[in-house]
Amino acid sequence: MTTVEERLLPSDHPVQLVDEHGKRHDNPQYGMPPAEALVDGYAQLVVGRRINDQASALVRQGRLAVYPSSHGQEACQIAATMVLGEQDWLFPTYRDTVSIVSRGVDPIETLTLLRGDWHSGYDPYDRKVAPQSTPLATQLIHAVGVAHAARLKGEDTVVMALCGDGATSEGDFHEALNFAAVFKAPVVFFIQNNEYAISVPLARQTVAPSLAHKGIGYGVPGERADGNDLAGLLSVLGSAVAKARAGEGPQLVEAHTYRVQAHTNADDATRYRNEAEVQPWLERDPLKRLDAYLSSEGLLDDAKRAEAAAAADKVAEELRVGLMQEVSPDPAELFAHLYATPTPQLVEQAAFLQDELSREEA
Repeated sequence: MTTVEERLLPSDHPVQLVDEHGKRHDNPQYGMPPAEALVDGYAQLVVGRRINDQASALVRQGRLAVYPSSHGQEACQIAATMVLGEQDWLFPTYRDTVSIVSRGVDPIETLTLLRGDWHSGYDPYDRKVAPQSTPLATQLIHAVGVAHAARLKGEDTVVMALCGDGATSEGDFHEALNFAAVFKAPVVFFIQNNEYAISVPLARQTVAPSLAHKGIGYGVPGERADGNDLAGLLSVLGSAVAKARAGEGPQLVEAHTYRVQAHTNADDATRYRNEAEVQPWLERDPLKRLDAYLSSEGLLDDAKRAEAAAAADKVAEELRVGLMQEVSPDPAELFAHLYATPTPQLVEQAAFLQDELSREEA
């Protein structure tokens, strides 16, 4: 019989169903996802990689103010949304553009925030995707609140709360886990451990055996997965979502991956790591790995690769055309959507700004 302590412990090693060579590894606890899910996931990975590359190019062209690339982490991005139902919520970070698009949000609307236009760019309620969060871990508390409210209302809702390894060093992370555990909120905390919080390596953030172990103190079960293995991620995250939906309370999953590119375009990663460290992770690329496995199983051929590439080209073209359009921001919108009823201070400030603008026009 499994004890409470054993139930909380993650696996000794990250769950892996397909290794970096595309070879299958059976796991007694986690089964291989259906073939159609993996083929669909491959197509989404191709699109996700193209979004990352195109967005980085748009930064260099001055069409985006900043872009935190998830190149190399796309398996995490795609798996996080594939395991959710339409009624579920996604709470992303600033690095989760691919995940948001995978959820069905328009790519141009997704990147509007990173362009510097408007307040967010998309309607959170349309696809049940919260606005991207730049401050670390603040979205986790919001995610728990939505999950707790859904439980109180008897709704069949699970919340997927994304964060990075750096977020686990923030107080909000621990508060979110504790609240979720006490109230058995149906939320899955998904840590994309890419080894760096900007320039701070994981070894300087924690001495815990793994980040998945951090759930133990709050009574939250933890699990670890190979973050570059889409098959393993789908199985582990799917299991976590099913447990949360069944009333077993919050779940914690840590994906072991790597931030191949710089933190953002404003970061010089060569100041804190060398090429020799990055190279092995390039060989663990999630896209090449899945391609190799599907090919060996007779599930992927040149026709399907071409189809996926064409879909990726279409999204890239939409981004180029859409983000090349000049915008004419209305300064008055600075005061819109802050409060249902504007405060006296906001009314005064809006009037002051309007007066200043009128003087310039005159």
